[in-house]
Amino acid sequence: MQTLQPLYENLRYVWPRASKPRAGESETVVKIRQQAAAYEKLRKSELPGEVQRLKEIVERDPKHRIRSVLVPGLALVSEAARRTLGIQYYDVQLLAGLALSQNAIAEMKTGEGKTYVGALASFIHALKGRGVHFMTTNAYLAERDWEQIAPVFEILGMSVGLLQQDMPPAAKQKAYACDVTYGPGYDFGFDYLRDQIALLSNTKRGLGEEYQRLRRGAGSRAVTQMQRGHSCAIIDEVDSVLLDEATTPLVLSSGSDQPSGTPELYFAAMKTADNLEDDVHYVIDASAKSVRLTEEGVSTVYSDLQAAARGGLQRPWPEYVEQALHASLQLTRDVDYIVKDDKVQIVDENTGRVFAERTWRDGLHQAVQVKESVTISEENHPIARISRQQYFRLYDSLCGMTGTALGSEREFWNVYRLPVDVIPTRKPCRRQVFPTRFFDTADSKWSAIAEVVARIHKSGQPILVGTRTIENSEAIAVKLEEIGIPYRLLNGKQDADEARVVAGAGQRSAVTIATNMAGRGTDIKLGPGVAELEGLHVIVTEPHESARIDRQLMGRAARQGDPGTCQVFVSGDDSLIKRHAAWLGQYLRKRADDRGEVTAKLDHDVASLQRKTERDNYAKRRQLFAQESWFEDVLSKLAKES
Repeated sequence: MQTLQPLYENLRYVWPRASKPRAGESETVVKIRQQAAAYEKLRKSELPGEVQRLKEIVERDPKHRIRSVLVPGLALVSEAARRTLGIQYYDVQLLAGLALSQNAIAEMKTGEGKTYVGALASFIHALKGRGVHFMTTNAYLAERDWEQIAPVFEILGMSVGLLQQDMPPAAKQKAYACDVTYGPGYDFGFDYLRDQIALLSNTKRGLGEEYQRLRRGAGSRAVTQMQRGHSCAIIDEVDSVLLDEATTPLVLSSGSDQPSGTPELYFAAMKTADNLEDDVHYVIDASAKSVRLTEEGVSTVYSDLQAAARGGLQRPWPEYVEQALHASLQLTRDVDYIVKDDKVQIVDENTGRVFAERTWRDGLHQAVQVKESVTISEENHPIARISRQQYFRLYDSLCGMTGTALGSEREFWNVYRLPVDVIPTRKPCRRQVFPTRFFDTADSKWSAIAEVVARIHKSGQPILVGTRTIENSEAIAVKLEEIGIPYRLLNGKQDADEARVVAGAGQRSAVTIATNMAGRGTDIKLGPGVAELEGLHVIVTEPHESARIDRQLMGRAARQGDPGTCQVFVSGDDSLIKRHAAWLGQYLRKRADDRGEVTAKLDHDVASLQRKTERDNYAKRRQLFAQESWFEDVLSKLAKES
């Protein structure tokens, strides 16, 4: 049997299934604790010497470099964390650190301490000496994690950098030169594109240009890259980054916030769109969230071509009209975007976060600006892009953490060659899930949720109401105001207060309304006496296209062995049903009682619908990945031929 052990260990890298920690890894945890106890005897000044010794082992033994230093490396981080932060790593955290150190995804339930786990893996990968990029979902979490973990690395003699907004290239270069660099995931990607543009511009100099610059005493114009390569990336909330955002490529654009020189072009397109008829001049694909002109529609809109052409067309006129239709019919204020300070700001569908710097392409942003009667800005023009799949495949080592990796093992493996390790919770989960309630319309659902909130609020049990959109968060807020229930609202418009508001959601009698992903990564601690009231109660007001998002929200309750309850509400007006299962909406409206509620058990139907949409989204991501791979191969061949 012993000769089969290596084969058994490699099975998880062949078959894309989640695996639980094996007996051998539990034994490794024991060894880590023993080694950490031995390090307690070392003086503070001796710890960097131990780190240097491990770096030399990695340098001498490239074939098995990580396995050779796992036990002493994780033990050093454990001892450093004990001395600087006063914490003791739990066994499950060490197991997660082992998984990340060996290029896997660690599925850890919400509240199990992923921030500290990230330090374990960051240290191990940093021993290679080529830098580690630790990626979070936003700038706040990057700065928070950096502040918490920096003392651990500093006592070990390792450097830690932080990417911050509007940093000059020289400051970013310094941050990237550190052993570990913290920052929002998108910042790493955009900096890569900026480096590529700089390198490309460096190769396009005229003959003798550099020589002439040196003769004039101007010095060399050699391009200095901010990044120093792609050795390792550790991704927090890895499912959100690698899956949910995978259909949105990283695009670096040129442009400005200056008013458009041809605003009349977009006004003309909107005026033309307002005169078109559904199913005559255009057809709507609700599931794909797209609008397409028919042949008759194209003929009709070309009648306005001459007037519009005076504004200076940048693409075919029908495309302007299609974008105007898209803006009018399929993009909703406080769902897809908000309007703030005379600007249209995009709301990320998967996270509920507002991205003030993002803009839609090909005139769609300008069409929304016309719709909302704000200043029409100049269009941004893409100058560099890369798909997220291609970008993350640049890294020699890749790993990540999330509470919801199960169900996506195949995609993680097929695209990124990442296995999934399921880490057990430190304490048994005490979450109680109440039966799902179904309603005919959104208004009936909001009224029922308000009644539930009022009833539970009387007991003092804290409540977290999770919504899919900003619009819905404000709809339930209105209902609670009508019945006099105090609440805190967090819906992507209050970035500065996000973590503080969510952190207080576990206090007695607190009622917090938040978009589903707001405050993700923030610990919700129960206030005094709340555990005796069954802990935090989470209300999922609408099923998401991905069941993983619902599980993330429900995971806010009953963290770290605390008690907690949750319940899901569904209506025929929910986006999932309207876009993908109109028949289910009709069924709910026909079977509803006088209060708009349906007593039939339809959980299986909703779950099946979510699985279908997840498969469809997976297919879209695969298609995008295949297209990008093909394009990359073509460019590579052309480069070789030239």
